[in-house]
Amino acid sequence: MRELLSMRWRDLLFAHWRVDPETVAPKLPDGLSLDTYDGDAYLGVVPFVMDDIRPRGSPFGLEFGELNLRTYVSTDGAPGVYFFNLDADDRIGVWFARSLFQLPYYRATMTTETRGEGTAREVSFRSRRTADAPPARFEGRYGPVGDFREHDPGSLESFLTERYRFYTADDRGRVYYGDIAHAPWRLAPAWAEIEDNGLFDANGFDRPDGEPTLHFAAPIDVTADRIRRL
Repeated sequence: MRELLSMRWRDLLFAHWRVDPETVAPKLPDGLSLDTYDGDAYLGVVPFVMDDIRPRGSPFGLEFGELNLRTYVSTDGAPGVYFFNLDADDRIGVWFARSLFQLPYYRATMTTETRGEGTAREVSFRSRRTADAPPARFEGRYGPVGDFREHDPGSLESFLTERYRFYTADDRGRVYYGDIAHAPWRLAPAWAEIEDNGLFDANGFDRPDGEPTLHFAAPIDVTADRIRRL
């Protein structure tokens, strides 16, 4: 894999809701198959900070918040993440991603406040899309409640997080993919107080029943290749 971008992801929460596969499958573009775990599909809301984002050869890095709604898919045996949306607090980055990489990025105003370190970390994350995007808000507090560790292949945690390809589709239904590389995730159980979450409505989903499965991720260094059409 060629390294087009390098970055560090930090203060990342995985919040996953178990849903009926028939809720999600009709919203996927042709060419992608929904992945399930013990018969269930999952919708995930993931707020985090992208830090030190550098194109190959650049001496300078960018930093901004990101928030996405995702599910899990595969095609031709290649598992990955399918993004329904990616909201980001960076005007140039959103334009770049939408114009050149066909990613469903939306501009949002975000604030992130943190305190503590390690298992005492606490994050306050707020996001509101700007006027030039379909409305969506998110506000919540979260943090870890236990030790960080890697998880075994075949576990639910591995199913939800150990994916090194992402998929998305443009307005014509054409599917694109990109590959990423990083060390295995080190995850801790998490707590979260989510006061506002408009991502389900913004993407045409009813709010799932039940409480989400929560994980807080240790910071991780990531590299990404260019986007290709499937």
